[in-house]
Amino acid sequence: MVGVLVRLKLRVLRNSLRGRQIAAMIVGGIFGLLAALFTLGIAMFPVPRITVDLLTSVYAVWAAGWVLAPVATGGGDDTLRPEHFSLLPIGRRRLAVGLLAASFVGVTVVVSLLAFLGLAVYGARLGVGPAFVGLVFAVLQLAFVVLLYRVVMAALGALLTSRKGKELGIILVALTGLSGVAVNYAINSLGPAIVNGRVPGFVTVVHALPSGWGTLAVHAAGTGDWATAGGLLVALIAVLAVLVVVWGTLLARAATTPSFRGAASTRTRTTRTFTRRLLPATPIGAVARKELHTWWRDARRRVALLSTLLIGVVITVVPSVSGGGRSVMLPYFGVAVVIFACMQAGNLYGMDGSALWHTLVVPGAERADVRGRQLAWTLIVGPAALVLAAVLPGALGKPGAYPWVLGLVPATLGAGAGLLILQSVFLAFPLPDQRRTASPWSSGGRPGCARAFLMLATTLLLVAGALPVVALCLWGTLANLPVVEWLGIPAGVATGAALAWWWGGLAERRLATRGPELLATVSKER
Repeated sequence: MVGVLVRLKLRVLRNSLRGRQIAAMIVGGIFGLLAALFTLGIAMFPVPRITVDLLTSVYAVWAAGWVLAPVATGGGDDTLRPEHFSLLPIGRRRLAVGLLAASFVGVTVVVSLLAFLGLAVYGARLGVGPAFVGLVFAVLQLAFVVLLYRVVMAALGALLTSRKGKELGIILVALTGLSGVAVNYAINSLGPAIVNGRVPGFVTVVHALPSGWGTLAVHAAGTGDWATAGGLLVALIAVLAVLVVVWGTLLARAATTPSFRGAASTRTRTTRTFTRRLLPATPIGAVARKELHTWWRDARRRVALLSTLLIGVVITVVPSVSGGGRSVMLPYFGVAVVIFACMQAGNLYGMDGSALWHTLVVPGAERADVRGRQLAWTLIVGPAALVLAAVLPGALGKPGAYPWVLGLVPATLGAGAGLLILQSVFLAFPLPDQRRTASPWSSGGRPGCARAFLMLATTLLLVAGALPVVALCLWGTLANLPVVEWLGIPAGVATGAALAWWWGGLAERRLATRGPELLATVSKER
């Protein structure tokens, strides 16, 4: 079974890779390689005892990255999912072991193994025996992080099968996003503090985690304490066995129980009345009303919106509370919300899947569909961004930021409304059927690095749309002409409206001429 699933994954990967995916895999592998080489460099730190503390801390970061990164990039590796094997007579333990073996196929695993080989490098400094211990623990720690990632994602998927579970899962996403605070703190404070021995409590915690047991075992072997090294080996093997059993149970649940349903079963009369009064009784209004309900009821879209808020917090609030440049970015929190909301919502037709055919069979419905989706997204993101733009500069004592913020928000809001629909028609990709997968983060195996490049391109286009505002505000600031600076506000409104209309028109024509091809793309089974 192991060999069959490994070959199956290799075949699927070989047949699914295209130009963008290959480029993203190469670039992601380069960044991963740099991180692994950094870890190997730490293993050569000249002071042995400090090396132990640094390695256990770095390997804790690697383990956390294996768990948190899939949430940030859309669910991680979905090439083989347990639902694919629900009708086959395969025991849960055999399936768990087979899928675990298939999980070791990928660039991420290779660079992680290279990083964990730092244990062998550290052990080689202490002798042949410690080097062998480091080699054994490198393999075991790789198995630990891969299996931990699988168990956590499967557990979250099981959690999200209930209505309350979905809400709790979204809260967990928010808490996960705040890990950026910990990373920023670790880079600026913990590294030097570990070297200087000023954080014994933190060092004790990372020593106690399974991710640090390999480093402790190598150190123990180097000092001749083979009993401790053997005990840590047995303990890690026991943890792996428990994780395999837990994962087998979660796989059985995923393959035999009804999966995630993205929408709630009821709608409140208050919400219906509000949207009817807010939106015009036209085809565009009807589409916008449908989109508003979908954004509210679909857990996958709610995760995208919440991710927008938490990323904005990490980008703007974290630098302000972590020292250096205090409160510099906070007045622009509203702009950050708009930018990241556009990034997260750039696959609307992929989220809808085969439901797109409802639009295509109605003659001339493309205009209403495109403009209605733009209107709904603007109504969701716009009020929050405008309130933040109106309140934060004054509340933080930065009134000079008002011309910039009040000009940038409408400019990026309009550009984002046009850009997200452009992405949705030109760069749409299929997502797993929500009736068959429990996780709203599941991306159907789309590489996270490719998503990151798409987000980067989105950011660059939004920046280009904001250039008139930036030029006017910068001119007014440098020339000490407040009137010119405040002209950035009408310039932002005009630029945003023009870009929303222009890019929306391009998307409308693309949907009208290539709608069947788009339907074929987003309807693919994943």
